[in-house]
Amino acid sequence: MHDQLTAGMLLAGYAQGIFPMAESRDARELHWFEPHRRGILPLDGFHISRSLARDIRRGRFTIRLDSAFHAVVEGCADRPETWINDALFDLYDTLFTLGHAHSVEVWRGPDLVGGTFGITLGGAFFGESMFSRVTNASKVALAYAVDHLREAGFSLFDTQYLTAHLASLGGVEIPRDEYRRRLAMALRHSADFTAPEIPTPQLLLQRMTQTS
Repeated sequence: MHDQLTAGMLLAGYAQGIFPMAESRDARELHWFEPHRRGILPLDGFHISRSLARDIRRGRFTIRLDSAFHAVVEGCADRPETWINDALFDLYDTLFTLGHAHSVEVWRGPDLVGGTFGITLGGAFFGESMFSRVTNASKVALAYAVDHLREAGFSLFDTQYLTAHLASLGGVEIPRDEYRRRLAMALRHSADFTAPEIPTPQLLLQRMTQTS
């Protein structure tokens, strides 16, 4: 699949349960993937360790939404090997402009130190990637993302694959058929990523404790 993929085609692919990746940053072609076992992050089962709760409670980070979307994507791609190529950068920027892509950003003072971004469709959030420049920053981003998605009315947080990092936070794998069932249910509902306010650290931890 070459780089003629449009934003509409990308959204249609997500609605069918598939997603594109490139072999490297310099690769021109994109390939569709649909894992036999799909990673998801249950919105009612996020695990906050004592050290993560302590980091959140200290309030040394500022959380923002959609204020530096492209910089978050750049942060996610800033590693020795990445599947985000130029075509995907352009597509993500277009989807952001259309209101179908969003970022959760972790700032420390003037510095962007972590974050995550994903695509939204109906009540589904397709998490693409995350990054961290200081300890626990990506975990903080995911904690706020999970809370935000739940408050905004989302029902599915798709992580594509399950990593050890995600598993430590409550991520699980489900069979492809089960994923398709949950995706179909999520797509039947609408959710507004921009609606909820960012909670205080204390409120976030209180809500997480009640649902995990």
